[in-house]
Amino acid sequence: MIKQESHLITMANGDKVHLRQIYTNAKGPVVFFMHGAVENGRIFYTHSNKGLAPFLAEAGFNCFVADLRGRGNSEPKITSESKTGQRDSIVEEIPAMLEFITKTTKQPISYFCAHSWGGVLLNSVLARFPHYQNELKACVYFASKRTIYNNHPSKYLQANLVWYFISPILIRIYGYLPAKRFGFGSDDETRLSHKEGVEWVKRNPWVCPFDGFDYGKALSERALPPTLHIGAVNDKALAQKIDIEAFINESGQGKQLLNMYGKKHNHLIDYDHINILTATEAKAETFQDTLEWFKQHS
Repeated sequence: MIKQESHLITMANGDKVHLRQIYTNAKGPVVFFMHGAVENGRIFYTHSNKGLAPFLAEAGFNCFVADLRGRGNSEPKITSESKTGQRDSIVEEIPAMLEFITKTTKQPISYFCAHSWGGVLLNSVLARFPHYQNELKACVYFASKRTIYNNHPSKYLQANLVWYFISPILIRIYGYLPAKRFGFGSDDETRLSHKEGVEWVKRNPWVCPFDGFDYGKALSERALPPTLHIGAVNDKALAQKIDIEAFINESGQGKQLLNMYGKKHNHLIDYDHINILTATEAKAETFQDTLEWFKQHS
């Protein structure tokens, strides 16, 4: 039977980040899940045990799904008073979660799994803190990209209009980005996390604006664990094939494979940015391929 438990980890400023543990075997190989921007960990699971994390838990993996600060079941929720951003996620929140998991399970973290911007955050952590790679066997990233190179019309709507123009206006009004209220995200973003994300989405070097750490250079000098990149043919705006390939090219020299999912590739449906993780059909396709990738690199 699949079990679900919640853990809260206290940060230096008193905020608490949430981890959802989903498992049938508490001694199974550990998988860490990271969500993307304007969303939370629920992209990977439901309380009724649907989603990728319960699917892998049923196969014997010990899954830990993150909610970054202020998102999901983390405390407190994002408000105009929230001062933290993307760099805090990379240098404090994610490392704190990883340390909690290894201390609690007394096992290494064997696998990373991410959706969208979550892949950028995880590779940023590996760039800054190479020791987290020591026992990491493989990664699977769903629709992860850092920069947007495609020129599809929907990109100008979702990225240029919503993310670059409307979002800053909302932030000036509310003091944070209320993406959930306005229907273009399942969760909100702080003022700073949005600002940092905008800078990295542009075709700029992958460099920290605070201390100048060069993520791109750090990753170019070594290989990350074998990574399967899963793309969706109907993901026209946020992560087309060209965008994922650009992320692959700046993520080191290790083994990286990109698989696109849609009817023209003999899949059941034409997947998009979200249903690549939520469609009923995903269980037999993207979920199964994730499982096979992890087994291949066990």
